[in-house]
Formats: sequence, structure tokens, C-alpha cells
Amino acid sequence: FFLNKFFRIKAMKNTCALFQILFHLSMIAPRLSRAFCPSTQKFNSFSRNLATKIKFSKTEEQFYITTPIYYVNDKPHIGHAYTTLACDVIARFMRLDGKDVMFLTGTDEHGQKVQESADKRGMEPIEFCDEVSSSFRRLVDVMKFTPDRFIRTTESSHCSAAQHFWSKLDENKSLYLGTYAGWYSVRDEAFYAESELVDGKAPTGAEVEWVEKEPSYFFRLSEYQDRLLKLYEENPRFIAPESRRNEVISFVKGGLKDLSVSRTSFSWGVPVPDDPGHVMYVWVDALTNYISALNYPSSKTDSKFNKFWPADVHIVGKDILRFHAVYWPALLMAAELELPKRLHAHGWWTRDGAKISKSVGNVVDPFELVEKYGVDQTRYFLMSEVPFGADGDFSDASLVLKCNSNLSKQFGNLAQRTLSLISRNFEGAVPPQGELTDEDRKLLFGAEIILDSCREQIASSQRIDMYCKQILSLVQEGNKYIDEQAPWKVRKEGSDGLVRAGTILYNLMESLRKMAILYLPITPIGASKMLDSMKVPDSTEFRCIQAILDPTKSIKAGTMIDEPQPVFPRLELDTELAPGPPGSPKKKKGK
Repeated sequence: FFLNKFFRIKAMKNTCALFQILFHLSMIAPRLSRAFCPSTQKFNSFSRNLATKIKFSKTEEQFYITTPIYYVNDKPHIGHAYTTLACDVIARFMRLDGKDVMFLTGTDEHGQKVQESADKRGMEPIEFCDEVSSSFRRLVDVMKFTPDRFIRTTESSHCSAAQHFWSKLDENKSLYLGTYAGWYSVRDEAFYAESELVDGKAPTGAEVEWVEKEPSYFFRLSEYQDRLLKLYEENPRFIAPESRRNEVISFVKGGLKDLSVSRTSFSWGVPVPDDPGHVMYVWVDALTNYISALNYPSSKTDSKFNKFWPADVHIVGKDILRFHAVYWPALLMAAELELPKRLHAHGWWTRDGAKISKSVGNVVDPFELVEKYGVDQTRYFLMSEVPFGADGDFSDASLVLKCNSNLSKQFGNLAQRTLSLISRNFEGAVPPQGELTDEDRKLLFGAEIILDSCREQIASSQRIDMYCKQILSLVQEGNKYIDEQAPWKVRKEGSDGLVRAGTILYNLMESLRKMAILYLPITPIGASKMLDSMKVPDSTEFRCIQAILDPTKSIKAGTMIDEPQPVFPRLELDTELAPGPPGSPKKKKGK
């Protein structure tokens, strides 16, 4: 058995196999020691420790992506939808590319703000959390998100994991008991120094209140300033985009103070181990979800924690970057755990040039967007409109214009024209492919040429907007090709013309197949319908990135296609939703 493993290592350079050898040796070592060295207790202890410490580490085949968990003080808005959608697009693409994906989202259900919101409604906090958390679950269904885990911080397993994490910090002398006095924002669930306040409010515009000498445990954050700066310097990709990285570095260079990590003025939270009069600061509780969802602190060799941690990327809004780029890595360092590989902070949305606000009446409701414009159209606009990481402006007019142009007029129309020509001229059967020209090859291999770039934009840089432009360029090449080749004219040039027209249409079908696969992460409903109409089998084998590269997965000549139907219907703009002057409230029907 061991020789077999040895030769596997030599031939395949498979490090995992070496771990397996060590693991099996560690398991049989106690028997060997009893048989040959019955008095060697140290050897017994060593073998037991080895058996528990060997882990099957994460490989490049695993991919772990997370949203922040959303605070349950209100219903979902465009910001929640945008963050989760970005993660969903990335997760879907990585699955198409053959990766073993873990996509996590959920709700953050502890803290002073939740307790106060529940009190205002005359409800128990857990009842309030159940109600609001369900609206976030409904958003998952409505927008066709595909998380592998939806976590709630009120789950007993999470609370246990958070307490274990706390105990680890305490064990490593990273916590101490003191007294906190200072400014606190209930809305942000964040502490602020006097120097950070702007006109008496938090930098986010939230109201702050003075907390007067409240007993609190503190995390020794100040001890991690140099280590954090070293992290940012040695790993420039740790924080994206560059502007946000610079903000974090500036904040840390300004000096870090120890962080208050427990509260005693309210009770809705995870109790501090061995001191239940304190509950954990909500951000310590919340950040732990990224590992508790993986069954931390499980020591099993096949646990999700060993398989997926560290996270490949945390996607967050820019308003909570400090918690993720400063507090979270420092806490992980203190707990002696690996750090996530990357944080990507996206910007905020405005509407028609004005800040989104309930009082102004211009809130963008993702449920209403889907109901009015459709799932694919909402997803496509949000992902393609703004450079990921920057602020963006929403308007109904922009959504309608972009979707009509890119989805309906270009992508949908290309498919409609191609399938209609096959239905009319070849009785619905895919024609055979004849001799190819340079123009044919350029079209046919366009998807293969951009694949590496697509992987970079999705997996490495999270520039989903650039991915949208890249795959749209394939559609534009397809439209240029059909216009220039004009199969409706070529078919009239005798038998050779009919053969050539068939080749042109086959090439278009094959390129549409590849385009539709690449559109699956963005517009899953329409892209799936397009593949269905071309009779591409509905299986992972045929609907994945590898199927683009595998010639055996190509469209087969003679395949009978469906009667073409519009995949992306043209949208109409409601005149009552046309943009008004910046800052003006949106009109309501009947008003």
C-alpha cells in the first residue's frame, strides 16, 4: 500500500498522497509501538497528535466565496441584491469551469439594533429575525441565486462556533477586561473616535450616541498594526479596488486602538464564555459566520472547514470594508487561523443621480425590478452597468435601454434570425458544416480565444462588468458575421450556395451554443432557454466551460430544433418611471 502511494507521489507529484501515507502511518504507529516498544509512551503520544493534526488541505479545485451576512433590521434593497448577485455570477461561472464551489450568504441577527427594532414592533427578537430573514431567503429565490449555504447567526451551531473562536482569542491572551466610554452608532453597529465624526454624526451619516463607562472586553487590536501593514504590502491583491486598499492602509497607519468586543447594556447576542453578563460585539459574532458555516472548529480531515477555508474572496460593500480588512484579519491572526485570500469592496448605488433614501422616496426594490422587467434583465443590468468596485447610478431608462440593446436587439435577435433561417430553409434540421473560411474560423473559435480573459475577469479580478463586455463582443461578432455572410442571399446561388448557406448557419448555431454557455452565469433563464431551443442536453457535461473546448459536444448536423421564440422580449419604459430632476421622489401610479 505504502509503495503504491510512493510511486503515485513520484509520478504525479501528488502532495495529498503524502499526507495520506503520514495519516495511515500515524494510525498504525500505536500498534507498532506496543508490539516493539511497549514502554515508549512518548512515541504513542506523538502518533496520536500526528493523527489529529494531519489535514487534507484546500486545493485549487475548491472555491469559496461569501457575501456579508445582512443585518435584519429592514427588508432587502438594491445593495443587498447587488452584492449577492455578484457572488452568484462568480459562483455559477466557477461551477461551469469545473470547480467545487462553496457560496455562502445569510443574515446577521444579533445586536442592539435588532433588539430595538423588535421592541418597537412589540415582538421577541427571534420572532422579528424569523420574519425579516425570510425576506432575504425570498430574494434568493426571486433572483435565482444559488447559495450552497444560507446561514443565520441565531443558529445554535454558529453560536457554539463563535464561542469557541472567542475562547481561542482568550487562550492566546488577545482579550482583556476593561471599561469602554465613547461614541457608538447603533445603525452601523460600530464604534467611532471623536476625530471620525462629521457634523456630530458617523462618517456614514448615522446618528451616534455616547456610551458612558460600560464594562467591556477588549481585543488587543493595537498590537496588530505592523502585521496588518505588512500584509497589505506583501499581498497587494488582498484588498480591491486599489482606492479602497489605499483608504485601509491610511486608516491603519493612523494608529489602531484596542477594540471593544463585548456589551453589557443589552442581552440580544452570543453570551461570552464564562461571563454571560456580556454578549459579544455583533461584528465579532458576525464575522465568525465565514468559518462557522464550514463547521468550524471541526477537526475532521474531510470537514468543510479544511476543504474550503481560507475563503477565495469576500465580497462586501465599501461601508463595511474596515471590519473585513482590519478587524477580521487581526482576529484571525490572533486565533492562529489562515486569512482570506482577497476582499473586494463594491460601491454604492444612487438613483437618477440622487442618493437613495426612504425619506426621499427613491428606494430601489429588487422585488419590484424583477416583477416589472424580469430576472435576467435585472441581473444583466446590475452586473454590466457599473465597473465592479465603483459607485453606480440606477435609472429605469438606463435599464430598459441597455437590456433592449444588448439582450433583445443583439443577442436575442441573433438567435432568432439564425433559428428562423434554419426552420425556413432546412425544415428545422441543423445543416451540415462544409468547408471553412478564415471568417468562419474567427467566429467559431471566438469563445475559446477569450476564455482565459473571462477566467481572469471573474475569478481573479471580479470585474464582472468586463466579463459582460467580453461576451457581448462575441454576440457583436456573430451579428457582423451573419450580416456580411448573408445566408439568405447565398442560398439562392444554386446547390453550392445552399451548401454554403448551411455552413454559415451551422457556424452561427455552434457559436450561439458557446455564447449561451458563457451567458449562463448572468442570464440563467434566457441562456438556458436558448440552449434548450438548440437541443443542447440539459446536463453539466454539455453546459460547462469544458463543453466549449470539446469538439464532441458541438451541435450535431441533422438535429431538429424548436420553432424559434423570443428569448429576451423587448422592454417598454413606463412614462411614470422616467427620471425626474436629481433628488426628486419617484412618481407613483394614481398620484
